[in-house]
Amino acid sequence: MDYVTRTWENLDWVTLILVGCLLCYSLAKYMYPKRFQEFTILPITNKYFLVSGKGDEIQHPFNILLFIPQVLLGSLFAYLFLKVRQETIFESPLLLYVQICTGYAVFVLSKFMIEKLIGTIFNFETLSNKYLYQKLSYRNLLTVLFFIGNLLFYYILEPSVIALLIFVGIIALLNSISMFYSYKTNSTVIFNQLFYFILYLCALEISPYIILYKVFV
Repeated sequence: MDYVTRTWENLDWVTLILVGCLLCYSLAKYMYPKRFQEFTILPITNKYFLVSGKGDEIQHPFNILLFIPQVLLGSLFAYLFLKVRQETIFESPLLLYVQICTGYAVFVLSKFMIEKLIGTIFNFETLSNKYLYQKLSYRNLLTVLFFIGNLLFYYILEPSVIALLIFVGIIALLNSISMFYSYKTNSTVIFNQLFYFILYLCALEISPYIILYKVFV
């Protein structure tokens, strides 16, 4: 019988990150119970946007508490993808993870600031703020799936490039569905600014992710 040597990686730091994300969710639920409840039923009803999110308060502490896990969990999944794709264990995994986190946060925040700026320049700031708030909320909700995915692929299932890509494809599909509902909700305003909105989609919603795909794949 041939034995296959398997190299094990210390996952203590991964566990701490996942516990930290769980703490963020717990704090959000404890500090804003009604808002959290409405947030969790977003796939069923948009009551969250009509009541708690009516003011499009992107900088609200509730959103910040949920954005932190988005950065941490998204970066953790990206790290796993790089490790599986290269079939190696990195010498300084935590340092690489911090670099991915930094890049992810800079990318998202820079993109957000540019989108806000474009909305101001082309005089559709109200639509831009509403759209950005809805997009942030949906992606914060989808981050819960990344939490589950990280748990599965780090501790239960043996990850493969195909399995990880399928998981990302499911997330992308759900994100597209959520954005479709967002566009449908704001369809009247979008049609009034159709040219600028198409320009916005091409420049800031499609191109950046194509570039990221080329970098990682």
